[in-house]
Amino acid sequence: MLIGEEMGLGDPKIVQTELEIGMKNEHWHVVVSLLLTRAWGVCLVLALMSVAASRLGAQSNSRQGDSNAGVQTQMQNVRYHFTESATVFIKTLSGELLPTEGSEFPVFDNKESFRVRIGYAEIDIAAPDLASVFNSYVFARANSPLKGVSMNIENGHLNIKGKLHGVGTIPFETESTLSPTDDGKILLRTAKVKALHVPVKSIMNLFGVEIADLIKNGKLPGVEARGDDLVLDPSLVFPAPHMDGRVTGTRIEGNIIVLTFGDKNRATKARQAGNYMSFRGNRLRFGKLTMTDVDMILIDMDPTDPFDFFLDHYKDQIAAGYSKISSNSALRIFAKDFNKLRKSGALAKGAN
Repeated sequence: MLIGEEMGLGDPKIVQTELEIGMKNEHWHVVVSLLLTRAWGVCLVLALMSVAASRLGAQSNSRQGDSNAGVQTQMQNVRYHFTESATVFIKTLSGELLPTEGSEFPVFDNKESFRVRIGYAEIDIAAPDLASVFNSYVFARANSPLKGVSMNIENGHLNIKGKLHGVGTIPFETESTLSPTDDGKILLRTAKVKALHVPVKSIMNLFGVEIADLIKNGKLPGVEARGDDLVLDPSLVFPAPHMDGRVTGTRIEGNIIVLTFGDKNRATKARQAGNYMSFRGNRLRFGKLTMTDVDMILIDMDPTDPFDFFLDHYKDQIAAGYSKISSNSALRIFAKDFNKLRKSGALAKGAN
């Protein structure tokens, strides 16, 4: 009887009456056939709707428990190591760890398993640390035409020095200003270029065809040529785990480059005071442990200075500290600064 109502046939009694009238009619078999056809059609529609609803429900449940969902993260006052010698200082960061393609969830022991999507952050990098990243990562290829890059800041300009390899070895230097691009990258607008201490017309004249082609072909990660200027993509310039976020501000403070990512309105309220790295939600693996519905905070044992953290040696830092587990399975790990492990003899040989 529900079928009659849903098809707009009116009251169930009307459906029955129509059937009775039709049977009395000389064409009763046609009427019955039509009604049965419509009824079966409704049944088929309802069945298809039921299957679709079941599938949608299953997809919804799958999304809710999707292992590719992000692990929410906060960082405050963290000196983060890309290498032993190259660090950035994270004043504040709100974002999430997202598994990379082929990974179910972030794994601390595999830096390529996740990336950091930044909602908002303020990150400082000293000019020598940026140069270290260039030497150890961007220009790390054995046949790279640029070697021995050094950087410093003078009068609000970033000065870059290095050596061009190709026909002999040519020392060069450039003077650039920094600003964010419309697409959220870092523009190095070149003001002066010198090679062998002689002014050169433009940076492309200095680099020549070889390095220009390397840049255009994407063989120098995160470096793009736009006219006579260079554009750096932070998501590619820095080693894994890569940081995805729009650069919305740049400024110079002493010998420090200060980068602002994202919108401050997207910053989340600090979970606690002090120096820490917080992780919440979804799944995360570290060592032999896989945490579901993550609620973990790595806390600096010495709050008098920034939390010095090196993912390659996180196990050493944790082993040198202590942990607490609450009644609701929240994990609080008090970790030792990486730069204090050697002094205490707690640093294991080799990276994890």
